[in-house]
Amino acid sequence: MSLLSFLLGEKKKTASVAKERLQIILAHERSGRSAGQPDYLPALQRELVAVISKYVKINADDLKVHFERQDDLEVLEVKIELPEATAK
Repeated sequence: MSLLSFLLGEKKKTASVAKERLQIILAHERSGRSAGQPDYLPALQRELVAVISKYVKINADDLKVHFERQDDLEVLEVKIELPEATAK
């Protein structure tokens, strides 16, 4: 690198500029998506209902899945309303 090109600055190639912009866009989209709920929560809820239904009769409305992010901590909360046991 010559002193003249250092002082005047080199013009970046279009491909490298496009690559840098794409990396910024991807990083922004990933951070935006992670701020919300993960994509797997609806599938997880359906699978939990299916497994629990093998043992106890429940509806899909009886199971609530909640995801929360607190600073560096991620909390997955699962609430299941089980029917009351009948006396035998």
